[in-house]
Amino acid sequence: MFNSLATWVQDVIEQLGYLGVALLVVLENVFPPIPSEIVLPFAGFVAQRGSDSVVLMILAATVGSVIGALIMYWIAAVIGDERLHVFTRKFGKWVQIREADLTRAEEWFDRHAVSAVLVGRCVPLIRSVVSIPAGFRRMKLIPYIAYTFLGSLVWNIALVGAGAMLGENWERVEPVVATFQWIVIVLIVVVAARLVYTFFRRRRVQ
Repeated sequence: MFNSLATWVQDVIEQLGYLGVALLVVLENVFPPIPSEIVLPFAGFVAQRGSDSVVLMILAATVGSVIGALIMYWIAAVIGDERLHVFTRKFGKWVQIREADLTRAEEWFDRHAVSAVLVGRCVPLIRSVVSIPAGFRRMKLIPYIAYTFLGSLVWNIALVGAGAMLGENWERVEPVVATFQWIVIVLIVVVAARLVYTFFRRRRVQ
Protein backbone atom coordinates (compact mmCIF):
# COMPACT_ATOMS: atom_id res chain seq x y z
CA MET A 1 0.00 0.00 0.00
CA PHE A 2 2.84 2.39 0.87
CA ASN A 3 4.57 1.64 -2.45
CA SER A 4 1.36 2.33 -4.37
CA LEU A 5 0.88 5.60 -2.47
CA ALA A 6 4.47 6.62 -3.16
CA THR A 7 4.03 5.88 -6.87
CA TRP A 8 0.84 7.94 -6.97
CA VAL A 9 2.60 10.83 -5.20
CA GLN A 10 5.41 10.76 -7.75
CA ASP A 11 2.94 10.69 -10.65
CA VAL A 12 1.09 13.74 -9.29
CA ILE A 13 4.33 15.73 -8.94
CA GLU A 14 5.55 14.68 -12.39
CA GLN A 15 2.29 15.76 -14.01
CA LEU A 16 1.36 18.88 -12.02
CA GLY A 17 4.70 20.22 -10.80
CA TYR A 18 4.38 23.05 -8.27
CA LEU A 19 0.60 22.74 -8.10
CA GLY A 20 0.87 19.00 -7.46
CA VAL A 21 3.32 19.57 -4.61
CA ALA A 22 1.07 22.20 -3.02
CA LEU A 23 -2.03 19.97 -3.29
CA LEU A 24 -0.20 16.93 -1.90
CA VAL A 25 1.08 18.91 1.08
CA VAL A 26 -2.44 20.21 1.77
CA LEU A 27 -3.65 16.60 1.82
CA GLU A 28 -0.68 15.51 3.95
CA ASN A 29 -1.66 18.03 6.62
CA VAL A 30 -5.28 16.83 6.66
CA PHE A 31 -4.61 13.16 5.91
CA PRO A 32 -1.23 12.28 7.51
CA PRO A 33 -0.81 8.86 5.81
CA ILE A 34 0.31 10.80 2.72
CA PRO A 35 4.05 10.80 3.44
CA SER A 36 5.85 14.17 3.36
CA GLU A 37 9.11 12.19 3.43
CA ILE A 38 8.20 11.06 -0.10
CA VAL A 39 6.47 14.21 -1.40
CA LEU A 40 9.15 16.75 -0.47
CA PRO A 41 12.40 14.93 -1.37
CA PHE A 42 10.90 13.80 -4.69
CA ALA A 43 9.84 17.40 -5.39
CA GLY A 44 13.45 18.45 -4.81
CA PHE A 45 14.70 15.71 -7.12
CA VAL A 46 12.25 16.70 -9.87
CA ALA A 47 13.32 20.35 -9.60
CA GLN A 48 17.01 19.49 -9.59
CA ARG A 49 16.88 17.32 -12.69
CA GLY A 50 14.63 19.55 -14.82
CA SER A 51 13.63 23.13 -15.45
CA ASP A 52 11.66 23.56 -12.21
CA SER A 53 13.02 25.73 -9.40
CA VAL A 54 13.94 24.24 -6.05
CA VAL A 55 13.03 27.55 -4.40
CA LEU A 56 9.57 27.53 -6.00
CA MET A 57 9.07 23.89 -4.97
CA ILE A 58 9.82 24.90 -1.38
CA LEU A 59 7.45 27.85 -1.66
CA ALA A 60 4.67 25.68 -3.16
CA ALA A 61 5.09 23.14 -0.35
CA THR A 62 5.01 25.91 2.28
CA VAL A 63 1.84 27.45 0.83
CA GLY A 64 0.28 23.98 0.85
CA SER A 65 1.35 23.53 4.47
CA VAL A 66 -0.33 26.76 5.52
CA ILE A 67 -3.56 25.94 3.67
CA GLY A 68 -3.69 22.43 5.17
CA ALA A 69 -2.96 23.79 8.64
CA LEU A 70 -5.73 26.36 8.26
CA ILE A 71 -8.19 23.60 7.36
CA MET A 72 -7.32 21.70 10.56
CA TYR A 73 -7.45 24.96 12.56
CA TRP A 74 -10.89 25.75 11.15
CA ILE A 75 -12.26 22.26 11.93
CA ALA A 76 -11.06 22.50 15.54
CA ALA A 77 -12.36 26.07 15.87
CA VAL A 78 -15.81 25.04 14.60
CA ILE A 79 -15.96 22.21 17.15
CA GLY A 80 -14.79 24.64 19.82
CA ASP A 81 -13.30 24.05 23.24
CA GLU A 82 -16.74 24.25 24.91
CA ARG A 83 -17.83 21.07 23.11
CA LEU A 84 -14.49 19.51 24.02
CA HIS A 85 -15.13 20.29 27.70
CA VAL A 86 -18.63 18.80 27.48
CA PHE A 87 -17.19 15.67 25.87
CA THR A 88 -14.53 15.43 28.59
CA ARG A 89 -17.12 15.77 31.37
CA LYS A 90 -19.21 12.98 29.86
CA PHE A 91 -16.58 10.53 28.65
CA GLY A 92 -13.25 11.63 30.12
CA LYS A 93 -13.54 9.19 33.01
CA TRP A 94 -13.25 6.28 30.58
CA VAL A 95 -9.74 7.39 29.60
CA GLN A 96 -8.86 8.90 32.99
CA ILE A 97 -8.91 12.50 31.71
CA ARG A 98 -10.55 15.06 33.97
CA GLU A 99 -11.81 18.44 32.91
CA ALA A 100 -9.16 19.98 35.18
CA ASP A 101 -6.48 18.16 33.15
CA LEU A 102 -7.91 19.61 29.96
CA THR A 103 -7.96 23.09 31.47
CA ARG A 104 -4.30 22.79 32.49
CA ALA A 105 -3.39 21.66 28.97
CA GLU A 106 -5.25 24.64 27.51
CA GLU A 107 -3.50 27.04 29.87
CA TRP A 108 -0.12 25.53 28.90
CA PHE A 109 -0.91 25.98 25.21
CA ASP A 110 -2.02 29.57 25.77
CA ARG A 111 1.35 30.34 27.41
CA HIS A 112 3.44 28.53 24.79
CA ALA A 113 1.30 28.88 21.66
CA VAL A 114 3.99 30.57 19.59
CA SER A 115 6.73 28.04 20.32
CA ALA A 116 4.27 25.13 20.11
CA VAL A 117 3.22 26.07 16.58
CA LEU A 118 6.66 27.16 15.37
CA VAL A 119 8.55 24.13 16.69
CA GLY A 120 5.66 21.71 16.19
CA ARG A 121 5.61 22.39 12.45
CA CYS A 122 9.19 21.05 12.28
CA VAL A 123 8.47 17.79 14.11
CA PRO A 124 7.10 14.62 12.46
CA LEU A 125 3.69 13.48 13.73
CA ILE A 126 3.25 16.74 15.66
CA ARG A 127 3.19 18.85 12.47
CA SER A 128 -0.52 18.33 11.73
CA VAL A 129 -1.70 17.76 15.30
CA VAL A 130 -0.51 21.15 16.57
CA SER A 131 -3.18 22.86 14.45
CA ILE A 132 -5.91 21.25 16.55
CA PRO A 133 -5.22 22.91 19.94
CA ALA A 134 -4.53 26.16 18.07
CA GLY A 135 -8.01 25.93 16.59
CA PHE A 136 -9.67 24.90 19.84
CA ARG A 137 -8.10 27.85 21.63
CA ARG A 138 -8.73 30.15 18.64
CA MET A 139 -5.15 31.34 18.55
CA LYS A 140 -4.94 34.72 16.82
CA LEU A 141 -5.02 34.01 13.12
CA ILE A 142 -2.19 36.26 11.88
CA PRO A 143 0.41 34.92 14.36
CA TYR A 144 -0.84 31.38 13.70
CA ILE A 145 -0.36 31.77 9.95
CA ALA A 146 3.02 33.49 10.37
CA TYR A 147 4.50 30.85 12.68
CA THR A 148 2.96 28.01 10.69
CA PHE A 149 4.61 29.46 7.58
CA LEU A 150 8.01 29.81 9.27
CA GLY A 151 7.99 26.37 10.88
CA SER A 152 6.79 24.73 7.68
CA LEU A 153 9.42 26.61 5.68
CA VAL A 154 12.21 25.12 7.81
CA TRP A 155 10.80 21.60 7.36
CA ASN A 156 10.32 22.04 3.61
CA ILE A 157 13.77 23.53 3.05
CA ALA A 158 15.30 20.54 4.83
CA LEU A 159 13.41 17.85 2.91
CA VAL A 160 13.13 19.47 -0.53
CA GLY A 161 16.75 20.57 -0.27
CA ALA A 162 17.86 17.07 0.70
CA GLY A 163 16.02 15.61 -2.29
CA ALA A 164 17.66 18.13 -4.62
CA MET A 165 21.14 17.43 -3.25
CA LEU A 166 20.77 13.63 -3.29
CA GLY A 167 19.35 13.56 -6.82
CA GLU A 168 18.73 9.98 -7.92
CA ASN A 169 19.26 8.89 -4.32
CA TRP A 170 16.42 11.08 -2.99
CA GLU A 171 14.76 7.99 -1.43
CA ARG A 172 17.52 7.93 1.20
CA VAL A 173 15.71 10.78 2.97
CA GLU A 174 12.78 8.55 3.99
CA PRO A 175 14.71 6.24 6.38
CA VAL A 176 16.23 9.27 8.14
CA VAL A 177 12.80 10.85 8.65
CA ALA A 178 11.40 7.46 9.75
CA THR A 179 14.11 7.23 12.43
CA PHE A 180 13.26 10.75 13.57
CA GLN A 181 9.58 9.74 13.76
CA TRP A 182 10.39 6.75 15.97
CA ILE A 183 12.38 9.00 18.30
CA VAL A 184 9.36 11.30 18.55
CA ILE A 185 7.06 8.31 19.21
CA VAL A 186 9.33 7.08 22.01
CA LEU A 187 9.41 10.55 23.57
CA ILE A 188 5.61 10.80 23.38
CA VAL A 189 5.24 7.40 25.04
CA VAL A 190 7.69 8.37 27.80
CA VAL A 191 5.89 11.65 28.46
CA ALA A 192 2.48 9.93 28.41
CA ALA A 193 3.73 7.26 30.83
CA ARG A 194 5.07 9.97 33.11
CA LEU A 195 1.75 11.81 33.07
CA VAL A 196 -0.17 8.61 33.86
CA TYR A 197 2.24 7.79 36.71
CA THR A 198 1.88 11.31 38.14
CA PHE A 199 -1.90 11.16 37.86
CA PHE A 200 -2.26 7.86 39.76
CA ARG A 201 0.35 8.92 42.32
CA ARG A 202 -1.66 12.06 43.10
CA ARG A 203 -4.84 10.00 43.43
CA ARG A 204 -3.17 7.68 45.95
CA VAL A 205 -2.01 10.69 48.00
CA GLN A 206 -5.55 12.13 48.00
